[in-house]
Amino acid sequence: MQRYFVPKEQFDESGVRITGEDARHIRRVMRMNVADTIICANNKGDAFLCKIKAFEDQSVIAGIESVLTSESELPVRITIAQGIPKGDKFDTIVQKGTECGAAAFIPFHSERTVSVWQKEKSEKKRLRLQRIAKEASEQTHRLLIPEVEPLMTLDQLLIFSERFTCKAVAYEETAKAGVQSGLPSLLRNMKAGNSLIMVIGPEGGLSPNEAERLKQSGFLLCGLGPRILRTETAALYLLSCASYHFELLQREVDR
Repeated sequence: MQRYFVPKEQFDESGVRITGEDARHIRRVMRMNVADTIICANNKGDAFLCKIKAFEDQSVIAGIESVLTSESELPVRITIAQGIPKGDKFDTIVQKGTECGAAAFIPFHSERTVSVWQKEKSEKKRLRLQRIAKEASEQTHRLLIPEVEPLMTLDQLLIFSERFTCKAVAYEETAKAGVQSGLPSLLRNMKAGNSLIMVIGPEGGLSPNEAERLKQSGFLLCGLGPRILRTETAALYLLSCASYHFELLQREVDR
């Protein structure tokens, strides 16, 4: 069943008004009719089974049939701070990271960044990534769309990170040294409702200077397993570990 995220202000007690690209998608792509059913989520944690009641010039009107329950969000909020990679790799990171449960993404410019986002184009790129996150959230039946934050410098990232419960860095040199206890320890110490910001460098990784600055700001330097991962793989590895620890393993314990 098709799922659409609709701003909360477009809901009322009995129904929802769908506008913009989603309304056009319902009409022209899905070719839906009156009485067809869809799922509408308000991006605040609520989802509803809805039935189409009418088509207007620029909108679709649907009535709410029932409230849906779902456990599609990770119990912890994980934000991926990603050093800008080359090409379209960020598209993949946002799409697959959203599918794996990321709460937000932060693009940042690091010392070893090769691909530079020009200031006048960075907002356009951010909005494109935000659309990718929305589409991936709809496809995976999530209740929340991950936020793609504006491009940051490392200084801005350090200030932004003060709001998180936990802070960590995927650092290649830690993995090379064979120290693998950081990530398991981090996940064991986190509790439901906690927030984590994980910094991942671009191709070439973070510089020693950047790693030291992050460490001095309270970030845990940790390896992601015994293999050296590509930058576009690191976030997916972390999110998969978190999903196993907080969802699959915990459900097995609760049985």
